[in-house]
Amino acid sequence: GMNAAVRAVVRMGIYVGAKVYFIREGYQGMVDGGEENIKEASWESVSSMLQMGGTVIGSARCKEFRSHEGRLKAAHNLVQRGITNLCVIGGDGSLTGANLFREEWSGLLEELVQQGLIDEDAVQKYSALHIVGMVGSIDNDFCGTDMTIGTDSALHRIIEVVDAIMTTAQSHQRTFVLEVMGRHCGYLALVSALACGADWVLIPEMPPEDGWEEKMCQKLSANRAGMKRLNIIIVAEGAIDCNNKPITTDHVKDLVVRCLGFDTRVTILGHVQRGGTPSAFDRILASRMGVEAVIALLETTANTPACVVSLCGNQAVRLPLMECVQMTQEVQKAMDEKKFEEAVKLRGRSFENNLKTYKLLAHRKLESELPHSNFNIAVLNVGAPAAGMNAAVRSAVRVGISEGHKMFAVNDGFEGFYKGQIKEIKWADVGGWTGQGGSLLGTKRTLPAKHVEKIAEQMRAHNINALLVIGGFEAYLGLMELLEARGKYDEFCVPMVMVPATVSNNVPGSDLSIGADTALNAITDTCDRIKQSASGTKRRVFIIETMGGYCGYLASVGGLAAGADAAYIYEEPFDIRDLQSNVEHLTEKMKGAIQRGLVLRNENSNENYTTDFIYQLYSEEGRGVFDCRKNVLGHMQQGGAPSPFDRNFGTKISAKAMLWLTKKMNETFRQEDTCCLLGMRRRALVFQPVVQLKDETDFVHRIPKEQWWLKLRPLMKILAKYKTSYDVSDSGQLEHVVRNIQPKESDPSGAM
Repeated sequence: GMNAAVRAVVRMGIYVGAKVYFIREGYQGMVDGGEENIKEASWESVSSMLQMGGTVIGSARCKEFRSHEGRLKAAHNLVQRGITNLCVIGGDGSLTGANLFREEWSGLLEELVQQGLIDEDAVQKYSALHIVGMVGSIDNDFCGTDMTIGTDSALHRIIEVVDAIMTTAQSHQRTFVLEVMGRHCGYLALVSALACGADWVLIPEMPPEDGWEEKMCQKLSANRAGMKRLNIIIVAEGAIDCNNKPITTDHVKDLVVRCLGFDTRVTILGHVQRGGTPSAFDRILASRMGVEAVIALLETTANTPACVVSLCGNQAVRLPLMECVQMTQEVQKAMDEKKFEEAVKLRGRSFENNLKTYKLLAHRKLESELPHSNFNIAVLNVGAPAAGMNAAVRSAVRVGISEGHKMFAVNDGFEGFYKGQIKEIKWADVGGWTGQGGSLLGTKRTLPAKHVEKIAEQMRAHNINALLVIGGFEAYLGLMELLEARGKYDEFCVPMVMVPATVSNNVPGSDLSIGADTALNAITDTCDRIKQSASGTKRRVFIIETMGGYCGYLASVGGLAAGADAAYIYEEPFDIRDLQSNVEHLTEKMKGAIQRGLVLRNENSNENYTTDFIYQLYSEEGRGVFDCRKNVLGHMQQGGAPSPFDRNFGTKISAKAMLWLTKKMNETFRQEDTCCLLGMRRRALVFQPVVQLKDETDFVHRIPKEQWWLKLRPLMKILAKYKTSYDVSDSGQLEHVVRNIQPKESDPSGAM
């Protein structure tokens, strides 16, 4: 994702009229100076780097910059080129170094004057150095940010490997011990364990209690007894026991072989995790952060502290760099002092919620330990299939059972419901579900209104006390219909909650839906391949049609991730003049150094300007400059194994929904607030009565009236070299790092 950040900073910088320089090989290039190391960037110099892993401008650890002399040389090199704004992409070490450099800046300039290397005018002109940081680190170990650039891509690599290992382990009935990166932070281990349903996870922030070896072996053999043919144990490279002694993968393997005699193998993932193509999430995160960083640099004054731009939930924020660094160091200190609970709290709400959810799902309680509730809960999928639905069902079933309820699975949505396709579903029935695409329960678009009588009959027959509906826009409509039926049928006066799952991401009340991230990755991967197919040929433009009904989310955000030149959507009406200016814009670009163009079109963006029409228009108007090809992506956007984000999102949001149902069943029924949609809104997951969402919905086009991602569209246009206005009102304001120490009600999901 670093390249996406570099590209965004360069293009946004040029857009606001700044001169932008590449500094190659990190601080080493700044210290060494010279034309090769500090080079002005042009618009074209960052084209087609979006899909490349690693960083094109190089990165290196630099001893010299740690010394005063090194920083003096660096300051001299910057002043010579009049550079006073730095955008640093790196981990806490790089950012701490940048801050120290900034604090010493005026002193360094004085020294340069004394040595006769610069004059007094330069000191006046370049009196302050401004710094904005972006956190690039696969460990996600930086406090204050929900996600660092590169984390999601690293999770993609881990999950690809785990999915592959699971098939061989299944065949041979083996146990696999996997080591993932994270010397001081267990984020990757924890989230990948959540995403693949690992049997056991060992991380530095939560050392197992004494006697863990026996407990782990008991769990492994219990899982084998319960029809499971494989075991997966995930170990962070920095895992320790409660005496701060390292726990190695070999130690774990020997233990399993000695105690259980299982055929056990070790796999160390190593640097695979750092490589490969960046995921859609990382490209979008890095592009948003890059643009945000440039705006932050423009707004800094001599007395604002150096800041980092980051994401909190779905919201861009700016935080004082040193507050984040200090808190990151405090985590390490807490761990050294064996204050592990505090370390987890300091890591932030996202980490803490991952840990809570893992504990909820991983450890099956004995029958005797379960609370006894006498409640029955039904879970169903409604609408089109979306990757991550199965992870959500698994999570719901297991949390429900842990809470003492009986869980019932309904096949084929509301259609299966009225036909009576309902049966109890047990803990072991959902083993291995997280990694499966589509919907294993089966899902239909049928709405319940015509069948309420039969559905009420089934609710009565199975004594259903609550409903969890996982699905898209139909699920939302279905919930409204059941709510209306409450007047006539008492059976529906029970708590009902919906969790949004649809590739289109068109459900009101939620910024994101389960399945949309997987679809974005499918679109991005395909666009990468399609663009590559044109390399070596003459100039070519691709017209690509995406799904989404009337919702332009996939086309717009997919366009941002794939580096599209335009994305046509229903929400932003366009006419022949817009099409003409887009063609002219592309023709202009194609006459320069740019070889390939990419245009996305949402399937229902306009009934007359069809994909064929746009293809024919571009072909005719581009004649002699470029030729055209078209692709309709179709159902490949719905299928495939769910991405790590969708597995994790589905798991956490569903667990939260189940805890809410438990709470509501123990209270009273009948109120409006017992029929809710659980959605991601900016920074938190919130329960919203569906009645209140009515006014926010355009029912004809099945989309919310207001959609947050429309604000990302100017970004795509700026990065594609359009002159457009960019609304800065939504950019982050400088905030302070919030300490997550106060105990609040157990909420296993708030943050993603």
